[in-house]
Parts: sequence; C-alpha cells; structure tokens
Amino acid sequence: MMNDEQYDYFKKRFLKLTKIDLDAYKSQQMCRRMSAYIENSPSPGVVEYCNNLEKNPEMLEKLGNYMAINVSEFFRDLQLFEYLKTTVLAQLMKQNSPLNIWSAGCSHGEEPYTLAIMLDEISPNIHHRILATDIDSEALGQARNGGPYTHESMRSLPPALLAKYFTRQPNGYSVSEEIKQRVTFRKHNLLADPFENRFDLILCRNVTIYFTDETKNILFAKFYESLKRGGFLFSGGTEVMLNSGVIGFTNVKASLYQKPETISNHVLARV
Repeated sequence: MMNDEQYDYFKKRFLKLTKIDLDAYKSQQMCRRMSAYIENSPSPGVVEYCNNLEKNPEMLEKLGNYMAINVSEFFRDLQLFEYLKTTVLAQLMKQNSPLNIWSAGCSHGEEPYTLAIMLDEISPNIHHRILATDIDSEALGQARNGGPYTHESMRSLPPALLAKYFTRQPNGYSVSEEIKQRVTFRKHNLLADPFENRFDLILCRNVTIYFTDETKNILFAKFYESLKRGGFLFSGGTEVMLNSGVIGFTNVKASLYQKPETISNHVLARV
C-alpha cells in the first residue's frame, strides 16, 4: 500500500491530469483502492505509473472509470421509490409539468431509467426532462445503449414492468427504445463541473458516502441551490444530512429533503 508521501504525490499528479481532487474522498478508503490498482498494473512504482498516465489517455480514462464505484439496480430501495412515485412526483406534477429532473452519479443508468418508467406509468403522454450524469464514461456508454442489464440489477423490478419495458437479450435485458429516448446522459464531475439549476427533483444516491464530511456539505449546499422552491433531493439510505436545516432543507423523511417554498431567516443570513 502507498505510504502518505506516495499517496500525496499521486493525488497531486492525478488532480493535474483529471481535475479530480482525491482530498474530497475518504483518505484511507481511496488510498487502499488506488494502491491495489497500481500494484496490479504493469508499472511497479507510483512515479512510473503517474508518468505513464500522463503519456497514455486511454490508461488515464480507464483509471478514472475504475474510481467510480458503480453499484446500482432498478428500483433500489423499492419502498422509497414507491413513495417517490405516489407522493413526491404526484405533488411536483401539480406544481410543474413537465418536470426537470437530475440523476447525479447515475452509473449504468438504472436510476434514471427507473424514473422514466415511473413517469411513463403516471403521465404517459408527458415528456419530462431527465438529465443523468456520471464521471465514468464506460458506465455512461452502457447507459446510453440501454443495457445490457444483469438479472441481479433487475431483482427489485416488478415483473409487470419487466415485461412491459424490457427485452430479453442473450447477455441480459435491454430497456425499450421509448424509455431510452426519455433520458439524456452526460459526463459530469460533481467536484469540479458547474451545476445546472431549476430542477424539480435531484437524485444523488450512494455517491456521497465516499466523500469527506466537508465535501458532502459543499455538495448538499450546491444541490440546494440547483433546486426550485419546493423541489426535492433524494439521497441514499445511509447518506444522512445531519445539517440539513442549516443548509435550508426540510427533512421530509429518511433520504428525502425538500427546499421550502419560502426562505427562512437563518437561510437568508447564510446567503
């Protein structure tokens, strides 16, 4: 495993090459992950490995894709998605339609396609905007292709929806062309790239668990600014926002936060 001096050197070189600041990630966890990757590469030392990265864009992209921990599935945390469908989306569509939604850290596309399916079920004739972003170009390629998706990633998908929206392939399942057309995929670095705004709903689930507390707070505040008044942020089950009130959010229930319709006095002071 890299020592502190080696890891600091690697972080500086990596930041220069990718604009990804590894100081934003939990240090021990990321150091172990990067050390294992370098040790299994053809380059035996950290300096030589970094020099090769600088010369080889394909090698650099492969490392960046490895950094993105892509674990997802359709309708992950089924009860929360059911609440999202029956309560949150229904409420939002009374205020605004079509909706503007962002799936941040979308991995292979399971989450944004889940949203597209839910919206097609409750408002089939309305084409909402669903923006899906990730830092991993390989994962985005699979997402844009609509699969293939493994049986494991489909395990929470209700059988009726599987039959309606997916086609069986030799190596898994692919999502229907109609659903594919409802999602726009784009490469995006949450730590460096600007955020759009005026979203009704933002989903960023099981992404911030890898970041330091300081980085999490910065991201949550940026998500707050990117939402419309009355908009919602949907986070992962273990990503509790302890200072949600300080940022300005109302904690609706586990994993769900709302930007109030009016700004409270303490938020005005912060701004």
